[in-house]
Amino acid sequence: MTLRNERATARRRVRFFGDVQGVGFRYTTCAVVREFEIDGYVRNRSDGSVELLAEGTPGEIERFLISLRDRLGGHIEREEAFEEPPTGEFGGFGIR
Repeated sequence: MTLRNERATARRRVRFFGDVQGVGFRYTTCAVVREFEIDGYVRNRSDGSVELLAEGTPGEIERFLISLRDRLGGHIEREEAFEEPPTGEFGGFGIR
């Protein structure tokens, strides 16, 4: 399989739980991601959590998540993270 985004060597899906909806979580995520070479999306889930899907290099994803936690950690009570095979399907990062 050929990836459209060749820098996408890793993919991580993270669900954030806590006071994460209605506090600008998705918009802050989009502001933070501009500092990194990450593609994917962030979206609200019906259970009150926020889902983040990030593709990039493993190091870039980890630096992005650290920066995101620094900005939004006061709203996050817990996280669930899953590694998945990258697809390269994204041409940027956005809100869904």
